Amino acid sequence: MVKTVTLNTDIPASRELRVTLPADVPTGSATIVIMVKSPASPPSATFGDLMNSAFFGMWRDRADIQDCVEFAGKLRSEGWSRTAR
Repeated sequence: MVKTVTLNTDIPASRELRVTLPADVPTGSATIVIMVKSPASPPSATFGDLMNSAFFGMWRDRADIQDCVEFAGKLRSEGWSRTAR
């Protein structure tokens, strides 16, 4: 089983962190990976990456969507007009 736990934190000057894991994380042997990403780093994806992804053209074969631009606009409009729960 692989369990992913994402924790966001600020790294102090001492560069020491104390981590308390949630109760549902199993005990025993584990591999812990720490990824540090600078907020100023440039985006890692390019437009070419997007064009080659599964998202580009994902509505192309949908027979129920005549105009994908209009359909996307309607989805956006409905999303913005929903009330918060």
